[in-house]
Amino acid sequence: MSGAGGETSPNAGAAALPTTDVVVAGAAGRMGNRIIACLADTPDLRLVAALEAPGHASLGRDAGELAGVGKAGVAVDGDAAAVITRDRVLIEFSVPEASLEHLRLVARLGARAVIGTTGFTAAQRAEVTELASRAAILLSPNMSVATNVAFKLLATMAKALGDEYDIEITETHHRFKKAAALGRELDQVAVYGRQGLPGERAKREIGILSLRSGDVVGEHTVSFGTLGERLELVHKAHNRDTYARGALRAARFVAGRPPGLYSMADVLGLA
Repeated sequence: MSGAGGETSPNAGAAALPTTDVVVAGAAGRMGNRIIACLADTPDLRLVAALEAPGHASLGRDAGELAGVGKAGVAVDGDAAAVITRDRVLIEFSVPEASLEHLRLVARLGARAVIGTTGFTAAQRAEVTELASRAAILLSPNMSVATNVAFKLLATMAKALGDEYDIEITETHHRFKKAAALGRELDQVAVYGRQGLPGERAKREIGILSLRSGDVVGEHTVSFGTLGERLELVHKAHNRDTYARGALRAARFVAGRPPGLYSMADVLGLA
């Protein structure tokens, strides 16, 4: 999808790519800052608007300067209705209430959105699904490309290895919410840490050790062990740019899509 007027990047030359106009909501947040910074190096995606909540201290400031990449010529705005338009892609990592408010605008206009916001309730998620019948919405709690490939690999590993292999997860930052490939719900089988004398390990339990340490962005190790061998899958995120660049990849994908609810698995051809 081209930006308004079908413009192309002025420095792209003969091999110019269509330029997609992007609105970043939550622009002053940690992820908003990194998305804006990464957009500075992405000629086919153009920052045209930056959003923050009405009354936010960053309103009126230059979004590029706020992100530490120099003047972008885009001031942080508090009026979502003024900057979310049909020909733009919204990228947002914020809070569920704000994201839903913006998605209602996206749906009304038939626009497109990439949402990395987490913490939606079941009712809010149902509303997102309904809104996606009128607009292309990509929703993912984790935009890392490698993490989403890992999810696919873990499903294959879990199905192939089955209940004979003990599963242990060590994570820093994010929690694996479901063990869908094994048909297990974590609230039924998870054991968070162990102390004292816990007794013999239940066959279907999943052990989870959660660490919170310094400025670690995210690390996960999933171990499948049985008598005689152990298989591990490890992912380490070194900085938030991995999530920002994943969101930009998602924006490219969703820019040309019809209404529907998409995920990073769709972006990566893993669905």
